[in-house]
Amino acid sequence: MQGPGGGRTPSPAVTLPGPGGAVAPRGVRLQADIISTVEFNYSGDLLATGDKGGRVVIFQREQENKSRPHSRGEYNVYSTFQSHEPEFDYLKSLEIEEKINKIRWLPQQNAAHFLLSTNDKTIKLWKISERDKRAEGYNLKDEDGRLRDPFRITALRVPILKPMDLMVEASPRRIFANAHTYHINSISVNSDHETYLSADDLRINLWHLEITDRSFNIVDIKPVNMEELTEVITAAEFHPHQCNVFVYSSSKGTIRLCDMRSSALCDRHSKFFEEPEDPSSRSFFSEIISSISDVRFSHSGRYMMTRDYLSVKVWDLNMESRPVETHQVHEYLRSKLCSLYENDCIFDKFECCWGGSDSAIMTGSYNNFFRMFDRNTRRDVTLEASRENSKPRASLKPRKVCTGGKRKKDEISVDSLDFNKKILHTAWHPAENIIAVAATNNLYIFQDKVN
Repeated sequence: MQGPGGGRTPSPAVTLPGPGGAVAPRGVRLQADIISTVEFNYSGDLLATGDKGGRVVIFQREQENKSRPHSRGEYNVYSTFQSHEPEFDYLKSLEIEEKINKIRWLPQQNAAHFLLSTNDKTIKLWKISERDKRAEGYNLKDEDGRLRDPFRITALRVPILKPMDLMVEASPRRIFANAHTYHINSISVNSDHETYLSADDLRINLWHLEITDRSFNIVDIKPVNMEELTEVITAAEFHPHQCNVFVYSSSKGTIRLCDMRSSALCDRHSKFFEEPEDPSSRSFFSEIISSISDVRFSHSGRYMMTRDYLSVKVWDLNMESRPVETHQVHEYLRSKLCSLYENDCIFDKFECCWGGSDSAIMTGSYNNFFRMFDRNTRRDVTLEASRENSKPRASLKPRKVCTGGKRKKDEISVDSLDFNKKILHTAWHPAENIIAVAATNNLYIFQDKVN
């Protein structure tokens, strides 16, 4: 079967345990190892994951090797570091989790790589650099680091650089703190590569990457009386090419596009995207399932994609009245909304991502399923990320969910779906058909089948 994007159904390149380093026995899940964000860098050669334990793990793509022709595409651990620690706000008697909510890479300017990582309150800028040489032959200290007696120095030595084992260092270069009263849900780097935004439930702030002690508030939807609060900000992102344009989504299922040239405080939007609700399908759960959990601009900047609980919608920036495409992710769950409400799964926040050419999109579902939609052919496929059916170099078989009646051999009943196994976070290589899928504490990387 042809997968979306024109290639064959992806086959697993490598399956990796959770980012903690420690691998729990099968069936035992370490809470700290649960992956909370996944992001490729601009070239796609590095892949970063963040987890609930505050760690960031970076994987590097293997270069092509003549002795191992299939090694190209495999990602191996490049660097692991502790980005955030648990904190306690004594003024509010509030614990601040170390969980990494979002990671965003900065475009590479030199040999080093830079990324932003955030938990609920604090954003950090990290530098990841390599060192494969060390200086030897100092005048004022011995090789073991002890200071030499100046009176015993009789000749001037010129220190030399000697090769050493490659060392990857991660160092915090900036810490952006104390700007958000509520939990940060989004960060997005501007196309000017100098500024970025951070969004919480009620406000969006604009930062300069060089300035940590102040930020500009560009959106504030907090009412004077909190009892009048009707919606919250759920996600925000800068336009990929126009540095003055950004969008933010709300829990009411609406998207606002703002232009920072119009005013310093973007409390008045330039465009308002909302799909009219069908009164006949309204229910107790309508408002909950219409809440947007993710918003992403296409690489071209012409479209944007939003994910709500049951569907993915693609919007043309020139048409505010309705989406140009609506793809049902797991419509078979509409009859299960009552039980999903009781077990809180209805509040899960699924992310979505674009393929490199914008012709395909991907998002996650339950039972470790993820969905891929081809925008050109209107075909879609359901695939599963699991240890059992993800043998290296083997093609993934499409999965189907049976909603009622007689179940076929290769179908799975909607009643037997495991709602504890969910794929919330996915990422797509910016140029190739390589995808990363986070299934609780496992990271799966799939690529187009190579003949």
